Amino acid sequence: MLMVVIALEGTMTEPIKLSVQEIHAPRSICFGCGPANDEGLRIRSFPIENGLEMEFETLGSHQAFPGMINGGIIGTLLDCHGNWTAAMAIMNQREDSHPPCTVTAKYSVKLRRPTPYGVTLRVTSQVESLDENRANISMKLFAEDELCATGDGLFVAVKEGHPAWHRWH
Repeated sequence: MLMVVIALEGTMTEPIKLSVQEIHAPRSICFGCGPANDEGLRIRSFPIENGLEMEFETLGSHQAFPGMINGGIIGTLLDCHGNWTAAMAIMNQREDSHPPCTVTAKYSVKLRRPTPYGVTLRVTSQVESLDENRANISMKLFAEDELCATGDGLFVAVKEGHPAWHRWH
């Protein structure tokens, strides 16, 4: 798996690790995962065994009501993170150097308990099954080690001619 680390010249800080989104789609404008969308969520996912993980700091504007995160924000975090999990799994299976453009064919979210505002959220994902051009992914969202939401999705690699074909390149 490709991982890029950038060291800041002349500083004593930790090197900055680049996420899979920053490595493979730095110009993406996706609301959930696009590094180039200054108004989006700009999630940053990193490889773990059989999947990806990420941490996310919510903003006040992500609240549904005081102190609790909106379900649409939760769904977007799971959707984009799951999509990238599928793209990386298909890339690795094909032994390619770039992930295919993948899209969500279907996904479901179960909101298990209210997700609090003001704490770091952690999302993990795992590849449940993988075919040549599609992957079934499971996702979990935690707040302070409490499981707040789960999700399952089917993500597929698109072919040339699909509107998303060049979105990451």
